[in-house]
Amino acid sequence: MTKHYDYMITGAGCAGLSLLMRLLQEPELNNKSILVIDERPKTENDRTWCFWEKQPGLFESIVCHSWQQVNFRSPAFTAKLDLQPYTYKMIRGIDFYNHVIQYAQQFLNVEFRYEKVLALQTANTKAVAQLANEQITADYIFNSIVFEKPVIKKGEFYLLQHFKGWVIETEEPAFDASVATFMDFSVNQKHGTTFMYVMPVLPNKALVEYTLFTGQLLQPDDYEDALKQYIAQNLGISNYTIQHTEFGVIPMTNHVFAQQQGNIVYMGVAGGQAKGSSGYAFQFIQKRTAAIVASLLHNNHPFTRQTCSDKKFHLYDSVLLHVLHQKKINGDKIFADIFKTNKPSTVLKFLDNESSIWEDLKIMNSVDTKIFLRAAFAELFK
Repeated sequence: MTKHYDYMITGAGCAGLSLLMRLLQEPELNNKSILVIDERPKTENDRTWCFWEKQPGLFESIVCHSWQQVNFRSPAFTAKLDLQPYTYKMIRGIDFYNHVIQYAQQFLNVEFRYEKVLALQTANTKAVAQLANEQITADYIFNSIVFEKPVIKKGEFYLLQHFKGWVIETEEPAFDASVATFMDFSVNQKHGTTFMYVMPVLPNKALVEYTLFTGQLLQPDDYEDALKQYIAQNLGISNYTIQHTEFGVIPMTNHVFAQQQGNIVYMGVAGGQAKGSSGYAFQFIQKRTAAIVASLLHNNHPFTRQTCSDKKFHLYDSVLLHVLHQKKINGDKIFADIFKTNKPSTVLKFLDNESSIWEDLKIMNSVDTKIFLRAAFAELFK
């Protein structure tokens, strides 16, 4: 007999576990039967999320470090930026996984299962997950598994944000733990838009991350060579140990991802929550999962609609991707112009898709208007 649940969450990463946490925070929903399926348990610190927010969020208790000042560096503009009223925060993946899973263990109605999900479908008003040897059904499936790369249509762009990071520890103090390096474009730009993050958590410990926006991945040695060179030449550090390594790839695309199909709801990268022009995902996942829970509470279903604001920012993302893809202007110059002529808080608000039209216009006036207007017309009338 096929087992049935109220809700099924396929994929126990950031999106799946964020939704689970939000469901369990609601008395009207936390008694629902919930199955969480992932291919394997989350036992490693496989990634780090950095994001900004004004107030303490749902996961404030596991923020491992935060900064209110960041450095921005490029050949065209360098400054220390005060982010108020925002705070830049870091969460380690393993802390996030443990936090949500431990919280969920007090609910007898929540079940975890570790097996590969082969396919999803809706049949007879039920959402169905196909496993190797059985089918499981639910009223709704909330999916964050990317089963395959989306089919990119004519006029759509598909770049990659790829990065390798090292958590390094030095023998002597080498960092100011109160200031992070948000973007350092002083590194070689031969591959495309390329920058470094430096996130110090102690005077002798920091995450140093090499990040690129390009169409193709590099060879493994290229990332390590860039990190070694930056640590030695830019940070002036010769003696250090590597405590942790992480690598990731996030799509940067203006492809329109389905938000739902039948009784299947998409989240995370699978739902297009990685911002097309920057790859930022953590806070967009929080907004998406909060909206799903709000709809369940108020509408008795999890479906949400695209707003005019969503369409506006999708156009902005498309325009920037157009410019980067056509290589009309270097990415380091774009970000330098934006940060040079706008308040940091306005830029962060814009990157969060929360800015007003007047703030948008200020951002747009910061960059080469001829190049961006041509790209905007091309995107509007393609």
